[in-house]
Amino acid sequence: MKETFEVTKTEAEWKAVLSEEQFQVLRKAHTEPPFKNKYFDNKTAGTYLCAGCDLPLFSSKEKYDSRTGWPSFWKPIAEDTVRTKTDYLLIFPRTEVHCRRCGGHQGHLFDDGPPPTGLRYCINSAALKFVPERS
Repeated sequence: MKETFEVTKTEAEWKAVLSEEQFQVLRKAHTEPPFKNKYFDNKTAGTYLCAGCDLPLFSSKEKYDSRTGWPSFWKPIAEDTVRTKTDYLLIFPRTEVHCRRCGGHQGHLFDDGPPPTGLRYCINSAALKFVPERS
């Protein structure tokens, strides 16, 4: 059974609202290069939204330096903001993370993160928009 999402667009509609890099990551499940992306070393307080539909996904409070070159978080902003599924694009299965509202590919989930969850949500910057905290 195909998963359904609140925000749906045709491929042409997605291409009209996303940059080419965002389209490749969010809609085609590509991965951007490590250490050469917008948010891997961002230390500003704020919220990371899905670049496809603006759903708040992650907080800077749960972001940490995983030394992998991608933004990493030990938990999402709320349990229901992201969904996961197994992907087999490499030789071994991985857990893909996607936005629950538009289905946009965010990155992958690994079990080598810090306490208290032990999880690492390894997310592509191109899949995110950052909104700084207001002072």
